[in-house]
Amino acid sequence: MKLTGIALLSALALAGCGSMGTSSSQAPSTPAQAADGTLIGPTGKTLYFFSKDEKGSGASACYDTCATNWPPLGVAATAKPIGDYNIIVRKDGARQWAYKGQPLYYFIKDAKPGDKTGDGVAGMWKIAKP
Repeated sequence: MKLTGIALLSALALAGCGSMGTSSSQAPSTPAQAADGTLIGPTGKTLYFFSKDEKGSGASACYDTCATNWPPLGVAATAKPIGDYNIIVRKDGARQWAYKGQPLYYFIKDAKPGDKTGDGVAGMWKIAKP
């Protein structure tokens, strides 16, 4: 009886490992995911919109110190627009994800996933929502 229990646990552990490998090797379907009504990036951290960005312009208004404090959500070299997510090219040539035409940013002071300390900063930043 004891051996059967061990065999069952071993089988379950191996099955779990197999499914972990499958899911982790698949690329996400979008560059961000919705969680509790908020868009979060691949790091699990909150994403933000900047009010100085003109929606649909294909440009960012956040550079230099702004971009240091509000890092843009970068784009992998092979990525292509998908659904409501499009790609803008920043004036420095870097590519950045945008959601429905609005560029997406992280906030440097959000230390961990779930932090939302950038909401309302300077009256110009708001949490990105789907």
